[in-house]
Amino acid sequence: MNGSRRLSPQEIADILRERIRVGELKAGDRLPTQAELAEEFGVERGTVRQALRALQEDGLLTNVSKGSPPRIALPPPTRDAPQPTMVGLAPRLTEAFAAPRVEVDVVCHTSETLMVALGEPLRLIHEGAIRPESIDVRILLPSRDIDLAFPVLVEGGEGDDSVHKRWLEMRNAQAQVLRHNLQALRSTLGISVRVTFRALPFTPPVKLYLLNGAEALIGYYVLTERQDEYESRTLNMYDALGSASLLFSFVQQAGQRDAAFVAESQKWFDALWETITTDLTLS
Repeated sequence: MNGSRRLSPQEIADILRERIRVGELKAGDRLPTQAELAEEFGVERGTVRQALRALQEDGLLTNVSKGSPPRIALPPPTRDAPQPTMVGLAPRLTEAFAAPRVEVDVVCHTSETLMVALGEPLRLIHEGAIRPESIDVRILLPSRDIDLAFPVLVEGGEGDDSVHKRWLEMRNAQAQVLRHNLQALRSTLGISVRVTFRALPFTPPVKLYLLNGAEALIGYYVLTERQDEYESRTLNMYDALGSASLLFSFVQQAGQRDAAFVAESQKWFDALWETITTDLTLS
């Protein structure tokens, strides 16, 4: 395809880069083998390896190894401004789950947002687009035995535990689904998976996600008055819709301030995790 002149590694990298840009090669797609690329471009494999190395350094390739062709990397999530949790969390989890060893630590009121956001990285794992070797998820949720700061009835309600029962049923159901979906990776794909829940003795005012020790995401719960149906009655309560919280991102490599926040957040979580020895009862 190049006549008598052989293409340089940079020229091959530019051709592949253009294929990625126009969508001919999409995120998660596997590249042809080095032998196939060498034949296509009429060059030696060493030239192809140099081109792939340049693309890897640009962050365009992932899973680069001798055993199999690399894949087109997932686009990095935008971190310039805070985003709603349901918008910002999934792409960051997907990026985190592309690492060989995944470590996710979470503090939240319920695991609903996390359960939903994990759908995309789990789909990519089952498709074979990403394949971590191990996954370790630690989650802190409020204990069933505390008086929650929220949700609570707007008026009265002394002796009425309907709001608490509703929250507890949601907490347990969402956590069970999350644990099941992650542990299914062990039974179906042989990935080492550990999912652990512990019981917070207080209501967290924020949600915190720590991803592979490299990024910290924090979102503040905002209370609102709302109604919900439960056991044939309408509950008028103060509650927080965690999915609508804005996530603020702090990345280890973004600068001294961000690096300090990530490190201190991880240190705080580890200390809290070691202090709390009560496993969460999901029943």
